[in-house]
Order: sequence, then structure tokens, then C-alpha cells
Amino acid sequence: MSPNRISSWKDREKLQKQKNFILQFVLIAILSVCAYFLVNVVSNNLEERHIRSGFAFLWNAAGFDIGESLIAFQSSDSFFKAFTVGVLNTLQVSILAILSSTCLGFLVGVMQLSKHPILRSLGVWHVEAYRNLPLVVLLLAIYLVVTELLPLSREAFHIGNWVYLSKMGLQFAVPVHLQWLWGGLVVALLGAWGYRKVVYKTMTALNANISALAVFVVILIVSFFTIGFVGGWDIPVATRFALRGGSQWTPEFLSLWLGLTLYTSAPIAEIVRAGIQAVSRQQWNAGLALGLTDAQCMSYIVVPQALRLALPPLGSQFMNLTKNSSLAVMVGYPDIVSVSNTAINVTAQALEIIALIMLVYLVINLVIAVLMNFANRYVMRSARKEHE
Repeated sequence: MSPNRISSWKDREKLQKQKNFILQFVLIAILSVCAYFLVNVVSNNLEERHIRSGFAFLWNAAGFDIGESLIAFQSSDSFFKAFTVGVLNTLQVSILAILSSTCLGFLVGVMQLSKHPILRSLGVWHVEAYRNLPLVVLLLAIYLVVTELLPLSREAFHIGNWVYLSKMGLQFAVPVHLQWLWGGLVVALLGAWGYRKVVYKTMTALNANISALAVFVVILIVSFFTIGFVGGWDIPVATRFALRGGSQWTPEFLSLWLGLTLYTSAPIAEIVRAGIQAVSRQQWNAGLALGLTDAQCMSYIVVPQALRLALPPLGSQFMNLTKNSSLAVMVGYPDIVSVSNTAINVTAQALEIIALIMLVYLVINLVIAVLMNFANRYVMRSARKEHE
């Protein structure tokens, strides 16, 4: 290519970038003007109807209690703290449900491809059952089972003095000095990092990262029990009317968590199944010809390739799960929507509160999208390095 052509091509590329920048600037300016007029019209209409507007109410006393919260809350605290409690509750159930539904979905997806007819049938039935049930009906059914069919606290199902399951939910023993677990978290991170450094040269990048994650989880679990045996346990104790002590997952939380897990595990199982079946059968045959077992073929050959296909739709399912958690109001779990509904009844400022709800879900889903895009780029980059 001659120097004149190169210069001409660079000039055209520079001109195109300038045009794109100008178009984006014009579009942002138009949207800003439209937003200004919209806000102005809404403010004038609210003022004419003598309806309060603005977000100053966030610093007023809430005047209501929240039955379940990760941080201390009382009715004299501000609306802002009440919304914080709702957001934390939403994050808690969403993160746990994402983890549990992913594990269950992967297991069911592999079961659908099993050579054993009973395992294969169970996997298919699981997917067909939960994929064709409305989530609201599933949540209400689970809540009915937990609150009506489980025994009272005095007759709770239990494993020794460690775990109790009753109408009051799930109560279990925790270490007295649970705050020491932050030290265990640091040890787990360092252990997983050191393990990855050791095995990185003997494994594929994906398998090294997965095994390091397993080491992290194992160290964290060992730290939990070590802290309990060294510093003592806070064990649930059966009293005349209820169980006292330990930590508790309420019936509302259990119902929502189980419902989201079961409901989302069905599409995740289909994603896993489709990703594995998309890998050519010749890949299996090549692994078997090298003397690998079926489990080794799945771990070292099939799953790394299937993961590249499964990650993008998995991200969509995680975002759907987070949005579906707004159905917590059906079982009385105080997530951001439930807390916001109460705040609307108290303040009558529905517009601002609904805008806050939209912002919360937008931010959470954008974070999930960014993390899943990062994971997808990492997997694709690792695959290219292995081919090179």
C-alpha cells in the first residue's frame, strides 16, 4: 500500500471519528433538553396540585419498623437508612440465589445428558416443571409449605443442637466471635492466590481459577468452624414458645430464596445442556482416545469450551433473577420494593420513590453486566492463549 493511500485511509478514519463524536454530542444535548423540559413540567404540575416533591424526605424519620435487616434499624431512623436496609436485603437474597441456582442448574444440566435413564429423566422433569410454573405461584406454594406444613418450634426438625427447621424458619449455630471470619476471609484469599500461582503452569487457566475458587471456599468453611470451636458457639436453644440464639433465616427469606433458586435453575440447566451439546462429539472422542475418563473429558475439554457459549445467556438469567426478587412483597420479605411501598404510604411521594427503585435495579444489573462481560472477555482471552 502506497504512503498516499495510507494517509488517505487515516484521514478518513479520523474524519469518521469526528463525525461520531459530533453526533453523540448532539444526541446528548437533545436528550438533556428533553429531560429538562420533562422535569420542569412535572415540577409545575406537582406544585399546582400542592404535592410535595424532592428528595429532602430521605432524611426524615421513617416512622415504621422493618422486620428483617442486616444492619440495626429502628423507626426513628431516616428513610435513607430504611432504603439502605431494603437494598441490602435485596442484595443478600439475590447473591445467594445466584450462587445456589447456578450450582443446581449446572448439576441438572449435566443430569440431562447422563447415560443413566433415571438421572436423565429427573433432570428433564426438573426443567419442565419449574420452567412452566409462574414464579408468583411457586413462591406462594413454598411459603405455604414453610408456614403451614412445617412443625412448631417445640417439634422442629433438627440436627443435634446445630440446625433447627420449623415454622419459624431455619435457625443454626454460629460462632460467638463471628467477626473473626474477616481474618479467615483474608487467609482464604491468600491461600487461593498462592494455590493458583503454584498450579497455573500445570493446568489450563480456567481449571486453575476454578480449583483456586474451590480452595478459597474450603479455607473459608474451615475458618468458620475453627473460629466456632476456638471461641465458642452461639447455639439455638428451645424455650417454651420459640427458639432463642444462633442465627435465623426467616420463613419469608427461605421462601423467596428457594423460589428464586428453583425457578432460575431451570433455564440455567438448559443453558448448560445446550453449551455442552454444542461441543463437537469429536472432542469427547479425542479425550477418550488419550486415556481420559468421562469426568476428565468433561472437566478439561468440554466445560471450558461450553463456558464460552454459556456465559452471555447466564448473565441475562442473573439479571432476571435480581429483578424477580422484587416479588418478595408477595411473601412479606422486606426488600427494596416492600420498604418502598411502605414509604410511599407514609410520605405520598410516589414519583421520587419509584425513581429510586428504578435506579437501584439499574445499578445492580449494570454491575452484573460489567462483571459477566469481564468474565466473558477473560474466558475468551484464555482460550486464545491456549490455542497460541
